[in-house]
Amino acid sequence: MLILLFLILWGINLDAMQTDSRIFVAGHNGLVGAAICRELQTKGYHNLIIRSSQELDLTNQMAVDTFFAQAKPEYVFLAAAKVGGIKANMTYPAQFAYENLMIECNVIHAAYKYKVKKLLFLGSSCIYPRDCPQPIKEEYLLTQPLETSNEYYAIAKISGLKLCEAYNKQYGCNFISCMPTNLYGPSDNFNLKNSHVLPALIRKLYEAKTNNLPSVTIWGSGQALREFLYVDDLASGAIFLMQNYNGNIPVNIGTGQDLSIKELVYKIKAAVGFEGQIEWDHTKPDGTPKKLLDVSLINRMGWQAQTDIDTGITKTFAWYCENILNLRK
Repeated sequence: MLILLFLILWGINLDAMQTDSRIFVAGHNGLVGAAICRELQTKGYHNLIIRSSQELDLTNQMAVDTFFAQAKPEYVFLAAAKVGGIKANMTYPAQFAYENLMIECNVIHAAYKYKVKKLLFLGSSCIYPRDCPQPIKEEYLLTQPLETSNEYYAIAKISGLKLCEAYNKQYGCNFISCMPTNLYGPSDNFNLKNSHVLPALIRKLYEAKTNNLPSVTIWGSGQALREFLYVDDLASGAIFLMQNYNGNIPVNIGTGQDLSIKELVYKIKAAVGFEGQIEWDHTKPDGTPKKLLDVSLINRMGWQAQTDIDTGITKTFAWYCENILNLRK
């Protein structure tokens, strides 16, 4: 008892993740999950538990319960989610709501039931109100209406944050949450029908170059402002929070810098080498006018993003070129 009291008084986290801890990364084949796995392995964590969606359907409560009972993970990174850009969110609202709600409920409840030491839930910056003040502080959540083009996905993600908070309050769990800004990087989804803006632009402009097209049409006006975070930086931030943060406040993770979609398009155009014209379809929505996260909380804890947007685009385009044959199957 005296030894335990000594460790607590000196601020030593008895539940700190060790290199041999059993760590379940839910969604390891996705953009975020793959980056978290890479970063964990780089840092020496060697007991990762991973399951593909074919091996484990996270929307199936019985399957998730059986998995937790057998695998007994000590730490969970909940990065699995159904994600997509504006078009996908507007086309499949029921799927975005249902699948994300089921994944969150099943994994978070199983983590409680099987006494997981700590869980990190990955939210999204799109859960903030459409017109809230900039930069966006964590406290602005649920203060105004959501952006209508992705409200179903946003509501599902907000439910995940609140579910973590509820389990902490009622059961004393250590379930934390973070809100990443717009992510991009290796293992991204480059499908033109349901991907996010940055990977979609890489593919669209690359194919335009390959096919010698004279122009490319982009949705919206290009005036909307967005912040982009290279996914390996997000992985670094997520592991940092898992090791250093305990609390009910979901923490923003981003760069603290934004740029217009028009600026982004011309950066990608240069990286890809497309020499044609850019045309803007003003009949299509821009989405939220501006979305920049206030990252002062995580910065004060001691973490900052390291990858600038130009470097990140170059790395992502290189990965796309290396994997293009597989992506087109």
